[in-house]
Amino acid sequence: MNASAQPPAVPERARPYAKTQAPTPYLLRRFLGRPLAPSEAEYQAATEGLWHGDPAMDTLVDWMYDHGTREGRALFEQALEQGIDAVPAAPERLRSFFERIDRRPDWVDPALIDEGARFIHRTGLTATYVLRDLALMGGYLLSGFNQSLVLTGALSQGTARRVAETGKWWIDCTEPGGLSRFGEGFKTTLRVRLVHSLVRRNLGGREEWDAARWGLPLCQTDMAATYLGFSVVMLGGLRKLGVPVTGREARAVMHLWSYACWVMGVDEQWLAFNEQDGAVRLHHCLMTQSRPDWTSRELGAALAREPLERHFKRFQGPRRWLLYRQHLSVSRYFLDREKMGQLGLPAGVTPWYPLLTLVPRLLGYSAQRWLPGLEARQRRRGRDAQHRALASMFGDGERAVTEPPL
Repeated sequence: MNASAQPPAVPERARPYAKTQAPTPYLLRRFLGRPLAPSEAEYQAATEGLWHGDPAMDTLVDWMYDHGTREGRALFEQALEQGIDAVPAAPERLRSFFERIDRRPDWVDPALIDEGARFIHRTGLTATYVLRDLALMGGYLLSGFNQSLVLTGALSQGTARRVAETGKWWIDCTEPGGLSRFGEGFKTTLRVRLVHSLVRRNLGGREEWDAARWGLPLCQTDMAATYLGFSVVMLGGLRKLGVPVTGREARAVMHLWSYACWVMGVDEQWLAFNEQDGAVRLHHCLMTQSRPDWTSRELGAALAREPLERHFKRFQGPRRWLLYRQHLSVSRYFLDREKMGQLGLPAGVTPWYPLLTLVPRLLGYSAQRWLPGLEARQRRRGRDAQHRALASMFGDGERAVTEPPL
């Protein structure tokens, strides 16, 4: 069934409402302040989100095709880099889009965004392990989410490059001032948003896309789940790896990613400004996902091998092998043996690396609460480590995200 056909009320991949009503464990309910199970209205919002894309960017892309893609892209870049007022006689749809995106929502607190970025710097490589080995690897268990990746060639175009480009976006968004109007994070986010719209347009018109089963490609529900991985999943994973996170730090991280993903085109109804609300929204997104399938195995195995393509100036072979084993062990720390098998990962992996580093990490980060000089030093060291990790992914290649195929 083509995505342009009349959609069913609920795509087949989503669980029926009755199966989403499992009781919430007592302690978790106390933490959340409510049950995880959605109300009927919340269930409807999550399943309807499977049919919603990004109307503002999708309309702009339609204009680009009508106007001429080469000139339309050039005007988009001019408005992005210099502001819409720098575009002489700017077409109405281009002006409308940028006037909206240039109006920062009233809820945005730039100081809190910068605070979230500073905390992320301090987490060093620990945050990258959580995002890669839990959020991204675990996300491949959600086969409904995988379909867009598979049909756009994620299995054949190089996992290493795709992971590097995601890392570049993450670095850009978490630089000081990165999400200011002309910051690199803001601009990179809008370029990625344009790519998403082009993919949505392309896949929605292909016979291979089973809309009755999957809904709309790169829909609101899936975009929201991705955004919550960068915030809610990262915060929970950091704690489990021994990094203490205060309520203020958690709120700052949630705020940073709420704004970044508003720029990305996530509807405000999906934004969460505290960890509890984010955990509930993430659960509601995940109930629309299908069980693991062959795409989970293929994507998981490809991601596991990615460290074997890293670039190091010295001892490249041993460092690649060690990093490969470290990342597998972190995934095993978060995922049980059944899930590891569903992801096509090797049997017999143990969580040796997280277990060896847990206590030293807990002690080190705890000491920073009492010694401010240590905290500032860790921020510098942590950010340097994040930049070095990104460099090892790109090697001698250009550090850039995929250019929109126009």
